[in-house]
Amino acid sequence: MNFIKAIELFLLGLTTKVPVLVFVAVGSLVEEIIAPMPSPLIGMSAGTIAQVQGRNFTYLLLIALVAAVFKTLGCWFFYFLGDKAEDLVTLRFGKFLGLNHKEVENIGKLFNGTSKDEIILTLIRAFPIMPTIPISLACGFIKMNLKSYLGATLAGTYLRSLMFLYVGYSGLTFLKSMVGGINSAESLMNIVIGVVILGFLAFIYYQRGKGGLHKWLKKK
Repeated sequence: MNFIKAIELFLLGLTTKVPVLVFVAVGSLVEEIIAPMPSPLIGMSAGTIAQVQGRNFTYLLLIALVAAVFKTLGCWFFYFLGDKAEDLVTLRFGKFLGLNHKEVENIGKLFNGTSKDEIILTLIRAFPIMPTIPISLACGFIKMNLKSYLGATLAGTYLRSLMFLYVGYSGLTFLKSMVGGINSAESLMNIVIGVVILGFLAFIYYQRGKGGLHKWLKKK
């Protein structure tokens, strides 16, 4: 945790040395890749800086876009890791799980091709306490359509970034005090998502054992 604290202090130190857009770009990418960092850190700090500099509210729209782009790059990185992890898991443990690469792709197709899937992912990304890394890994693992994934991720992280920017910009101290609660809730959600993923794998294994996996996929 000392390492994480050092990263936080380094990023906050950038606020006095580089333009706010550069701070947001670097900070958002680092914040996305280093999971234990508080998710509102960059947005709220940048919002406060913009307010101190006398920027108008529309400037936050630009900052939020920069933050969303670089957060999406970080999410893409974990999508790539999830994609590669699927290859490893199906190769090493596919027989045990009763799952092969083709069947994983078929599961992924259940979440592709409709605006409904993109809207759901956008809302998940925008939700303040929803951790981003498990979602990115899961989307990569099931081979969700990359175009839909990136578009929904960009839209959702834009809304999420704008919210944190506004909190910092407006000086809403009562909301700032909730940051610790947001981080705790995000940690809890990491555990919940992990349990859900394990439960889904158990369901697949159960269906495979009954010979019903192919039927279940066809129904979907």
